[in-house]
Amino acid sequence: MPSRHAPALLAFALCLITLAVNLQAPLYITYAELSGRGAAATAVAFSGYVLGVLPVLLALGGLADRIGRRPLILAALALSMLATLIMLLSPSLTSLGVARLFLGLGTGLASATATAYMGELMAPGDSGQAATWVTASTSLGFGLGAALTSLFLLAGPTLTPGSFHLQLALAALALLLVSRLPDPRPAQRGAMLRLPCYPTGSLAYGLAILLAWACVGLVIALLPGILRQHGLSAWSGFSTFCVISCGLLFQPLARRMASVRATLLGLLILPCSYALLAWGADRGNLAGVLLGAFAASSACYGFIYLGGLAAVNQLAGSEKTRASAGFFLLAYLGFSLPVIFTGLLSDHLGARMALMVFGGLLVLGCAAVALALSRSAKALALVDARSRTA
Repeated sequence: MPSRHAPALLAFALCLITLAVNLQAPLYITYAELSGRGAAATAVAFSGYVLGVLPVLLALGGLADRIGRRPLILAALALSMLATLIMLLSPSLTSLGVARLFLGLGTGLASATATAYMGELMAPGDSGQAATWVTASTSLGFGLGAALTSLFLLAGPTLTPGSFHLQLALAALALLLVSRLPDPRPAQRGAMLRLPCYPTGSLAYGLAILLAWACVGLVIALLPGILRQHGLSAWSGFSTFCVISCGLLFQPLARRMASVRATLLGLLILPCSYALLAWGADRGNLAGVLLGAFAASSACYGFIYLGGLAAVNQLAGSEKTRASAGFFLLAYLGFSLPVIFTGLLSDHLGARMALMVFGGLLVLGCAAVALALSRSAKALALVDARSRTA
């Protein structure tokens, strides 16, 4: 297999792994109704994903060094197929929680090695583009799965849409292709446990992505139920696509900006876009929902995501792997805990009040993190000064 095709094949596999993650999102409310449960139970099942990701981030940081890069990608593909198969055979809210646990494990395994593996598969002069390939393929995959399911659901309601079968077929093809990829780095003995860390000045960026991904989690887990009240549930997958994958359009601009400035811009956009999204959901205004999701994506997967990750890597020195794990640990906590809290509020106080409370906390959180970032900017300046004098 020509080595020049290897990065594209890995990107294809990463897209299929992440495509499975939100494949069931437009059906969340249907699963909840079949199980006789509400928004809180749906949010808990949704958060099973994080229970799969966290052990990998916390305890298996050295796994790729011990067994190689390729086995982790193969395992992630197999887990994505297993999760999809579970939802095909037993569509329910309980099955969703189990499937998302497997999806979290798979995504965690892939995330632990994707950027490093991509860099090793690229030509020496192109290895600096590894992170760009990984963020692009995964951002596309996370949003595309939900959009595909919504597309199939437009033809009629079903618990087993064609998108599930399509993911299984394409993931099987990716499994075959990845099995033929080289694994340039030999297995090494090293510490399995590599706990996340937060270098001085990096915590504010972790809190910024926590707020951003809390907004994403709310759109994926709770928005379908709100849209259903207005007869718009078939469009929930497209709102998920907008809030995730449209961030790709803003990543080139985010890369050209200073990390602090990009993150601050994202924190400014986030509450404004959420206000538009929440207003659209409450009023049943589809244009407001999709435009709000599109704007939020610029912050969640554009300015805050790339700006924050770049700053953390810059502040981390020789601890880049552990610092990145710390960044994503807070991101995934944001992806789950605020969503469960908002789901409980929705069950007890109604969707409108839940959206308002989340929005108020989001505004306060963005303001507090923006203040903290001003201190982090000084830490980044010191790192730059040291690197110039070294």
